[in-house]
Amino acid sequence: MNIKDYTAIFKILSVITRLKITWILKKARKPLCVCEIMDILKEPHYNVSRHLKELKNVHLVEEKKEGKWVFYSLTKEKDPFIKALLKTIERIPKKFFTAEEENLKKRLSLRKDNKVVVGLKRRNKK
Repeated sequence: MNIKDYTAIFKILSVITRLKITWILKKARKPLCVCEIMDILKEPHYNVSRHLKELKNVHLVEEKKEGKWVFYSLTKEKDPFIKALLKTIERIPKKFFTAEEENLKKRLSLRKDNKVVVGLKRRNKK
């Protein structure tokens, strides 16, 4: 990595939604599909996909296809800087991620045998 790579990572993580996605993936400790991240953040598909692409571009996130699902996880990075950065993100006080942590637990509870069986969880319209 060079100095531009480091500044690109900081720039990417300066956007709250990307920081939240990184925190969620760290907290989940397992790959999540876009629909799960959408439900957790209460964000539309295009926003989540765009942010995941940016995180992927700086090698913080990787994707893996399994059937019709695309799963995202933090990159298995050996770089000590990335490891330290992810540990620092994990240490941000939970109070800033209360809703996301609750939504993560709810969304993961919808899995069967640790497999995604529910796509986008639709909100009731009245």
